[in-house]
Amino acid sequence: MPASPIRKLVPYADYAKSKGIEVIHLNIGQPDIETPQQVLDTIQHYGDKVLAYGPSQGLLELRTKLGSYYAGFGIEVSAEDITITTGGSEALSMLMGSLCDSGDNVIIPEPFYANYNGFASSYAIEVRSVASSIEANFALPDVSLIESQIDEKTRAILICNPGNPTGYLYTDKELNALKELALKYNLFLIADEVYREFVYENQKHTSVLKLEDCDQHVVVVDSFSKRYSMCGARVGCIVSKNKELNEAVLKFAQARLCPPTLAQLACIAALNTSSSYFKAVNAEYDKRRRLLIELLSGIPKVKVAYPKGAFYCMIELEEIESADDFAQWLLESFSLNGQTVMLAPASGFYSHSELGKRQLRIAYVLESTRLEQAVDILRTGLEQYRNQNQA
Repeated sequence: MPASPIRKLVPYADYAKSKGIEVIHLNIGQPDIETPQQVLDTIQHYGDKVLAYGPSQGLLELRTKLGSYYAGFGIEVSAEDITITTGGSEALSMLMGSLCDSGDNVIIPEPFYANYNGFASSYAIEVRSVASSIEANFALPDVSLIESQIDEKTRAILICNPGNPTGYLYTDKELNALKELALKYNLFLIADEVYREFVYENQKHTSVLKLEDCDQHVVVVDSFSKRYSMCGARVGCIVSKNKELNEAVLKFAQARLCPPTLAQLACIAALNTSSSYFKAVNAEYDKRRRLLIELLSGIPKVKVAYPKGAFYCMIELEEIESADDFAQWLLESFSLNGQTVMLAPASGFYSHSELGKRQLRIAYVLESTRLEQAVDILRTGLEQYRNQNQA
């Protein structure tokens, strides 16, 4: 199993903390936004005498309310089309196991969420990656390159929209091009849409569930974690109208018995959250996004991607041999005013790690003052790191 690039530097962060240095965490997508109060109230006031198992496919009330949630985006799905999972992570793992046998392959534009590699590895599935570039702001690679990777063992194309780690938002033209490939070669098009609500600059997110004439080919992976700032609840879902796929997924769901009952009840409460919550949260992330891009753009010899969704930004460091080494050095050997910063090296978001060897992912999940402190540390540390390596 590959190590997580998001968490592999944790021992070095712990080392820094043991020396009394404050570590500002921009390595992981853990929002500082408060969880809706009704979610916390549901957990705190659970009144049953027994915390019992639930159905393997998830509580019917939750699946029904999710159907209503999707209807708000013009997506028509029923409770029978939804399987509740233990986070979006389990949803992806179950899909890998349901769609592929050992030796099959899945095509994924890179860079991609690092755990896709882990889920594929656990089933001996080959990831066939097609590289996007920071120069193109991580837009979808040429469809002909994706098509060239398809063979008789290809089962699916997997995207994250908006993207983690890039923040890229796929256009309708790109999604329809992928749909045509799925139809032409009888593949599944899987979209990880956990950041659906976080889209900026009046852009529009299009779910693959809204693409026409492909009900049996499209699958959505979703999660409550980031949307409601309740990552620890570990509740997600798979949404598909393909009954054969849903039957296969159910076997995996039965093997792990059921998703967490109390967390599902909290998610039912979360679905009552008013639209004003999302409007305020979206505005806050957009403010952080614009500030971060402005600050990063002022650092010499740093290339900055321009995210339009999610809450991640990719940067590339010029005149640096290894962003992994630099990120580790920040934790082991550098501090500014008693602080340092933890970042996610981007090499782990690529199948071809050399493509991301100078890149870092920054999660703008902290309020503006903390972001300013973090970028100041990054700027000063980068200057010192370059000077000592050029000496």
